[in-house]
Amino acid sequence: MESSFTDKTVLVTGASRGIGKAIAIAFAEAGAKVLVHYNKNNIAAEETLAELTGNQHKLIQADISDPDSVYEMVEKLSAENGKIDILVNNAGIYEEANMLELSYEEFREYFSNTMNTNLVGVANLSFLVIKEMIGAGGGKIINISSRGAFRGEPFALAYGASKAGMNSFGQSLAVALASKNILVYTIAPGFVETDMTTEILQGTRGDAIKNQSPLHRVARPEEIAKTVIFLASEGTEYMTGCIVDINGASYLRS
Repeated sequence: MESSFTDKTVLVTGASRGIGKAIAIAFAEAGAKVLVHYNKNNIAAEETLAELTGNQHKLIQADISDPDSVYEMVEKLSAENGKIDILVNNAGIYEEANMLELSYEEFREYFSNTMNTNLVGVANLSFLVIKEMIGAGGGKIINISSRGAFRGEPFALAYGASKAGMNSFGQSLAVALASKNILVYTIAPGFVETDMTTEILQGTRGDAIKNQSPLHRVARPEEIAKTVIFLASEGTEYMTGCIVDINGASYLRS
């Protein structure tokens, strides 16, 4: 399916590397103006920007876990760009911890760090962008979740909980915003070959993780990006509220 996003502005969070970078590249190739969000890694973000087709794209920095930083980012984007047609909530963190080995203080810090980025930050950004989309007559929001929301993550409790919350939040938004012509979709990948998972996939658990799928591998960032492009395209309106699994049959639900 050929998709064109000429005259569309897309904000991709966490676009300096991994899945976000692949999504930014895919939208640029399809003609969109891409707002490349990053938090700390300016060098990687600049490298992503340099790889994008076209010269209309921009970098934007914000700490998604900080409500004030998110507000300032959206205010700046609104003033400079006038609209955001598509928001891709991709930025997130993944931290493993054995709950039984943590003190109460350590657990609270671990849990809140993940939730503030993966769920609260996503909610804050979505709220602000939705206000802009309503004024522009509509838009699309695509959330990058995880199979961990469904199967349980005993050593990444906060991550699994944050993604389950994202799923529910996205579906609730889909119902609440349909009358405003704002469509909301969620993608739930399994393991993806990115910087964030390199250490795990190259470690002692790597082969076992790959063999969870009958394809005997994990997903590639480009595979996630293609699904984002599909959902962002015209003709998928009736899919609003969906959660699309991309996990190579490593975790099946019905």
